[in-house]
Amino acid sequence: MPISRIAGIVICVIGIALLIVGLNASDSAADQLSETFLGSYTDETLWYLIAGGAAAVGGFIMMMFGAKAR
Repeated sequence: MPISRIAGIVICVIGIALLIVGLNASDSAADQLSETFLGSYTDETLWYLIAGGAAAVGGFIMMMFGAKAR
């Protein structure tokens, strides 16, 4: 298996983990208060969700369209 596909799998798993951390953080008391009064999550939670989504999509693309084995 080419190294680019292995890297894609690793990045995809890291992205999914970041998404899970972001979703768990969005259920915290601080985020619930922030969402109630300000209408959005805290910056830290948003960064977890954005970075997790980007890493998951990027890793999936690398995994699917990485270098082919010869």
